[in-house]
Amino acid sequence: MQPNPTTKTPESRYALKVLLTVTAVSLLVNYVETMVIPGIPAIQKDLAASTTIASWITSAFLIVGAAVAPLFGKLGDIYGKKKIFLSVLLFYIAGVGLAGFASNIYMLILSRAIQGIGFAIVPLGLAIITDIFPREKVATAQGIISGTFAIGAAAGLIIGAYVVEDLSWQWAFHTAFILSIIMFFVAAKMLKKDVSGKKSKVDYTGATILMSGIVLVLLYLTEAPNLGWLSLEDIAFLIPGLILTVYFFVFENKRTSPLIQLKLLKIRNVLVANLVGILSSLGMFLLFFAVIYYAQQPKPFGLGLDTISTGLTLAPATLVMLIVGPIIGRSVSKIGPKPILILGSIISITGLSLFIFNRTTTTDLTIDVAVSLVGVVSMIIPITNMISISLPRENIAVGLGMNTMLRNLGGAIGPVLATTIMATYTSPYIVNIGGHPVVAAMVANSTAFNTIFAIAIAVTIVIIFLSLTIKNYTFNKVKQKNPKSNQTQS
Repeated sequence: MQPNPTTKTPESRYALKVLLTVTAVSLLVNYVETMVIPGIPAIQKDLAASTTIASWITSAFLIVGAAVAPLFGKLGDIYGKKKIFLSVLLFYIAGVGLAGFASNIYMLILSRAIQGIGFAIVPLGLAIITDIFPREKVATAQGIISGTFAIGAAAGLIIGAYVVEDLSWQWAFHTAFILSIIMFFVAAKMLKKDVSGKKSKVDYTGATILMSGIVLVLLYLTEAPNLGWLSLEDIAFLIPGLILTVYFFVFENKRTSPLIQLKLLKIRNVLVANLVGILSSLGMFLLFFAVIYYAQQPKPFGLGLDTISTGLTLAPATLVMLIVGPIIGRSVSKIGPKPILILGSIISITGLSLFIFNRTTTTDLTIDVAVSLVGVVSMIIPITNMISISLPRENIAVGLGMNTMLRNLGGAIGPVLATTIMATYTSPYIVNIGGHPVVAAMVANSTAFNTIFAIAIAVTIVIIFLSLTIKNYTFNKVKQKNPKSNQTQS
């Protein structure tokens, strides 16, 4: 019987400890990844790297993280989620530790790729919560974890800027290494219990095919701004990537112990959650990328803020996610994911519309981001809960890993699309030097940003239509004698 966190029993106290531990580790991962961003210019200068090569400091983590998530989810389902959670955390510690001592850009990129393996912490953590908490409490717990994502990102952006400026980019990794070790020992102590699943073979061949395909597709997307969307060099990534990804589904259909049981994708809510995962991440990263560039572009094309000021401007808005996350989680349990996802989409559209008509001051930007983030968290929590509730228990971790991979895929498309639009619609930034006007640079103009936000709105409208196909469910008050009877579908 699962513990009920609302009663003060040893099981409920354990559940609370697990929630705090998983939340803290997720917070650390998001903090570290955003903390790296302010240091990229310094890293590029110190390691004599080109802009293209330096972009792999973030791309390596994203690509590897997306590729390995389903595999480690499967391992968690078979051997125990907490055991694999700690193993993955060791990869993360190793990657962060090596990064701080990188003597060249390639060693740093390799270190970041190793850190990417550690990104599997996130879906595994969500799966652990699903095991520990009663079904009607899962959404609330997931809401708390989701609410910390933006907090970690904002903290990383602000603290990272100070660390890089006052110490060095190496110390950004050194401090993260120390924090990661602390969190490992905390997790090892707190996650005492483990639940192993049905023993079966791991389809490493299928995992290799899928990871290879996803890596090549993401390589195409990340390199498109530099090599060109239709360049032969970039197409050389895309075509084999698509072939391998499609072949993966053909291959898995013939396996007796597949990495992902394709019949599970026929479950309506699982399919919708994955489709919405791609689209919502695409829209979210379009938003984030455009906002950060707009905030730092010189006036009148932006707000002319530095990195620290940008972080301080966005930080208050991210606090909204910490407050709203648990509320959305409880609402999902009470009225179901369908109305929450539709409401979240409408709120997101409102926030995106505000960016088009209301972005002339830092206060405007803070308000716009706050509204948009309420919409974002109102979409993330329902789809995560739909995966957790709709799949059999022995497939939850791999299902969340698959969803994480697809969301990363959408997240990779967002910045590339935003960059392309900003490079298409530009205006000259003119400065006065010695009494003569000089074109200092070509910068993205208002048309570029309005186009980005309009595309994000269109994507969110598609999410609304997908949401209408969800099979809604709610949870009534738990009945102690028959805990499975509390779920109602409509």
